[in-house]
Amino acid sequence: MRPASVVDHLVVAAATLEQGVQWCEATFGITPAAGGSHPLMGTHNRLVRLGGQQYSRCYLEIIAIDPAAPAPATARWFDLDQPALQAAVQRQPRLVHFVARCNDAETAAVALRDRGLDPGGLVRAGRQTASGRLEWDITIRADGQRLCHGTLPALIQWRGAHPTDTMPESALELLGLTARHPRVQEVQAAHAAIGLQGVGVREGEADLVATFAAPAGRVVLHAAGA
Repeated sequence: MRPASVVDHLVVAAATLEQGVQWCEATFGITPAAGGSHPLMGTHNRLVRLGGQQYSRCYLEIIAIDPAAPAPATARWFDLDQPALQAAVQRQPRLVHFVARCNDAETAAVALRDRGLDPGGLVRAGRQTASGRLEWDITIRADGQRLCHGTLPALIQWRGAHPTDTMPESALELLGLTARHPRVQEVQAAHAAIGLQGVGVREGEADLVATFAAPAGRVVLHAAGA
């Protein structure tokens, strides 16, 4: 099967979920909905459903290390254990990454490895919600690192229900997502290898740029420096 993928969700890292909620309300004029805990990674989250013409079943995840959870045996996903990122989110939450929903995550992961890019192995993960259990397979590197400073996505394949199936509607719309990288051709080729749609690629300093229409007005988030 030829890989095909779309933007599943954007990841905003926060020092605490309380900080993340306050930031979301101040930045977008929206209170995020309940999320849950990730026992595998020792993290927890809050979620906001996103609208947008080309971003179906897409959401914003605010994620933080769960102080009540045991530390995982391996590095946490999305570079959350990195001291520089932890220092950055102490000041304010930051866009750090995005996750692409795949029709065949294993084939997509192989396509990246064939290009010399290791997204990590596919790991089974899940969390309990008020509406039932969510389960998925996601690529996680042993060192927890994001590929190409977050301009290449983690890959996810859901097993059954998707979070947006029961997530409340919101007034937050994702207008566009752009990856910037000095090795622009490498990033473009990697996106093409996994059949990624909905993400622009431009040359420049490594960055992920997300543009939103929100009740508070137009908002642009950058991952550079995170």
